[in-house]
Parts: sequence; C-alpha cells; structure tokens
Amino acid sequence: MSPAALAAASPAQAVILPNNFKSVGYMPSWAGSVNSIQYNKLTHINYSFALPNSNGTLRPVENTAKLSQLVSLAHANSVRVSIAVGGWNNGDDSAFEALAANASTRTTFVNSLVSFVNQFGLDGVDMDWEYPDPGASGENFRLLMQQLADAMHSRGKLLTAAVVSTGNTANGVVPAVFGYVDWLNIMAYDGGSPHANYDWAINAANFWKSRGLPAGKTVLGVPFYSRPTYYTYSQLVGMNPANANQDCTTVAGVQQCYNGIPTIKRKTQWAMANAGGMMNWELSQDTSGSTSLVTAIFDTVMGGTTPPQPGRTGPITGIAGKCVDVAGAATANGTAVQLWTCNGTNAQRWTVASNGTLQALGKCMDISGGGTVNGTRIQLWDCNGTGAQVWQAQSNRTLRNPQSNKCLDATGISSADGTRLQIWDCFGGPNQVWTLP
Repeated sequence: MSPAALAAASPAQAVILPNNFKSVGYMPSWAGSVNSIQYNKLTHINYSFALPNSNGTLRPVENTAKLSQLVSLAHANSVRVSIAVGGWNNGDDSAFEALAANASTRTTFVNSLVSFVNQFGLDGVDMDWEYPDPGASGENFRLLMQQLADAMHSRGKLLTAAVVSTGNTANGVVPAVFGYVDWLNIMAYDGGSPHANYDWAINAANFWKSRGLPAGKTVLGVPFYSRPTYYTYSQLVGMNPANANQDCTTVAGVQQCYNGIPTIKRKTQWAMANAGGMMNWELSQDTSGSTSLVTAIFDTVMGGTTPPQPGRTGPITGIAGKCVDVAGAATANGTAVQLWTCNGTNAQRWTVASNGTLQALGKCMDISGGGTVNGTRIQLWDCNGTGAQVWQAQSNRTLRNPQSNKCLDATGISSADGTRLQIWDCFGGPNQVWTLP
C-alpha cells in the first residue's frame, strides 16, 4: 500500500459488506461499553445524541471521552462513526422547529455540526429530528437538510437521517430530502401488534419506498428491546436463553414482544433483496456470542456462515493442499504472498484478526496499491487499517475483499510452488477456495 493510497483512506474506509449492504448500530452516550461492540460485523455506528439549541448552537454532548474512544476503536476496525442529532427528547423538538425556521440559525446549526465533526474526527451526521411536521416545518427541514448535505458531502462526509416508521408524520420529510441523504434509517419499531412484527416492519419500509426512496437508501431499523415494557434483548435472553429464538415472552404476567433471531434474520433477508441495509436501536442492548442479534444480521448477509474466530493462528491452505506463504519469510513491505508446499514455518503461520485482516510475521496480507482490478498482486505490508487488507470468509470458502469486491485467487489456477496470489472476480473455483486456521 503506497503512502498516497493510505492517505486517501483516512480517517476510515468503511467495512464493506456484499453489495454495499449497511449494518448500522446506534451507541448511546449513557449506556454500554465501546469495548463490547462487535466492530467486525458493523459498517456504521451513530453516537447518540447531540442536542441543538434554538439559536443553532449545540448543547454540550454527554460523555465525549466515550465518543473519542468509540471513534478510535471504530476507525481501527474500518467502521465509520456519525453523530446522531436529536432523538426523542421527551417529545420536545421545539429547538429544531425554531432553528430550522430561520436562515441565519440554520447556518449556525450547520456550522456547529461541521465543527463538531471535525473536532472528533467523525465521518458524518445522522439527523434524528423527531419529527418535522407536514407543511412549513417540513419545508424548513428540507432547507436544513439541503444545506447540511452541501456541507457534509463537500467534505467527504455522510449525511443520513432517522425517520418515523409510517403515518402522516412521515410527510414532514418530503421526497426532495431523499436526494440529499446517503440513506434513511427507518425506525420500524414502537408499532405493530405484536411489536415490530415482520409484516408491519416490511410495510413501513415499503411505505418509504412507495414515496420514492430508492431501495439502496432504504435501511430497515430493528429493535433490540421489547414493548410494552422496555426490556433490553440482553435482559430477556438473560431471563431465559430460549427467548433468543422467539418474539414474545411473558414477564411478571405481561406479554413482552421484541425481535428474536429468526425474525431478525428474516428481516435481513428481505433487506438484502429489497433495501440497502439494516439498522438497530441499540448496540448496548445486544448479547454476545451465539445469541447476538448483530451476529444474526451479519451471518445472514454473509451467507449464513460464522466468520473465522479471531485469534486463530495456523496455515491457510488452498488448491492442491498448498499453503499461503510469505516468499523467503521476508518482512519487507511488498514481499510476495504465494503458494508453497506446507512446511510449518512462520512464513505460513497466519493469524485471523478481529478487524478482518490476515497477519503473518507481524504484517498484513495486502492488495498492492489498494488496487481493485483483476490480477492485482497480493503482498505483505504494514497493517494500516485500509480496505486493501480486509478479507471476509464466504459460505463457499472463498475469501472476498470487500473494497474490490474480488476474491483471493491463485494465479492461473496453478498449484505450483511460487504461484503468486492475486485478486480476481469471485467464481468459487478450486484456486479461490481456502481453509483458514
């Protein structure tokens, strides 16, 4: 990876799932640890919340030390972080109404967010005004989003928004806004009976699509909590592990409904075919391990397979049982990565890291120059957090690089010692099938 290519990747090249599918999670300032987030299964995280004043300035954001730590860990794992602005705030959106109604305070608000994004090295803004009303309020929201889009996109930053599931309130977000945002996070929860059931949620997403929202900008939100009482998914699974695989359970005599693993997977399958991604509220409410809903989304997107367990170290074998090998056991940047007869040396010991990299001899398997065309060679390079060093195991045992959307490939379908590895269009041939540690 050249210095120029590395500089272009700053501050974070987003993790890219197949077909640019997005897995978005909210992280609140008041709950959860940033150390428990499964960064290797997410593409974007929204830190919640910044709140505006009526004059367009921002109130002090809670727990900025946590935000800084989140940005550091997320960027180290190629995940993008935005600041979410607003939230329910006990139904009080008066500051939004006031600032959006005036050109001067709109500009102050946009400038305040630009400064905040720059200060914390963020990747964008997620607007969560709950909710602009149809009419003058909605037009003011449109003007605000147009100005925000200009400010964010001209700086290479994201602009997204969280929107209500359905109903007349949604008409406060006019279709012109669809052109300003990178996508909309549809809050398809807190409705339906039972709560956030499959049909109701899909109807909510289709409602937005029927208004003209492109499929690629339609991100379906799912709850990690129950209604009518707000129990977190983690609490519910803690009460009874069987709750992970159902959508309703009785707690203290009251039926609580949420989304268990089967429904999350089913919604994800729908989103893969009909939308641009999945969003969750919120990450601190998930479990770890086999019952994790973040994992359920990721596994569904990746073809139902669980990624190799981070920390595993050993040989990577390919065509004819040959091993992935660092030529001459050299550690210089640019050293060839090749096939060779397995010999148990350190040049063939690869560690699967939690950020999707494959590491040997203290360095990473890297696509030369960050290239994305067929035939670009594979080399050893200093680990640098760019998309040229991310490898995702697929259900057919290929290793896909999401940045190029191509697979690790033994040149010429050869198994001869010294065969260089490259990237090539994924087709699942014998020279693209790999067994990880």
